[in-house]
Amino acid sequence: MTKTDSLDDWLSTQPTKVHRRSKRLMEVVRDAYPIGVPALIVKSQTDRLGDSGGYAFHLGTPDDVLRRICSWLLTHGEESVLLELVQELWKRHGREDVALAALLLANLQTVGNVWIQLGELIGASSTAEALLLSIEECLRAKHEEPGEELLVDWCQRSLAHSHLALLVCHAAWIRAKRPPLSPVLIDLFRNIDYPDGDSLLVRVRDQMLNS
Repeated sequence: MTKTDSLDDWLSTQPTKVHRRSKRLMEVVRDAYPIGVPALIVKSQTDRLGDSGGYAFHLGTPDDVLRRICSWLLTHGEESVLLELVQELWKRHGREDVALAALLLANLQTVGNVWIQLGELIGASSTAEALLLSIEECLRAKHEEPGEELLVDWCQRSLAHSHLALLVCHAAWIRAKRPPLSPVLIDLFRNIDYPDGDSLLVRVRDQMLNS
């Protein structure tokens, strides 16, 4: 039986009632991650490849499997429950969990401003990888990038939100062929706190401010 058949068959056996509660859906998707996936790649591997906005991630569960799980959830679930699931997935901080949360958030139709929703999800322990996964999926889903007002608000809110503002701006900046930043954003990004050393955040900042 193929990987596709085994996952589809297993998902088709799930009762309709699992879609009524986010905690039950959490159990279902966690069980779905390894179905049909060779044991040697279930364990998460290299976190990040590429730079200059070319972000890509290796996950224990392949991207195509996560997208098919996401499609099943969107097809059968209620968006209010799925938004609760996004919050539950984000709290776990696992690579597959964060990637699935990013896919769901980017494709829900009734969440309003997806960037405001993302800002409400993150906390002090949010990693750059988690932020980048969510940002890339939201932009890939053709959500309009956040305006400068929201970026300024994030920079004034917390360190994690400042880093979110930086990474969102960088991803949009790359897509827009690297236009000049406004003086307001230059000042904000120059003055937020960064990790010591040659971190991803420092490289992103320097790429935008020194272009």
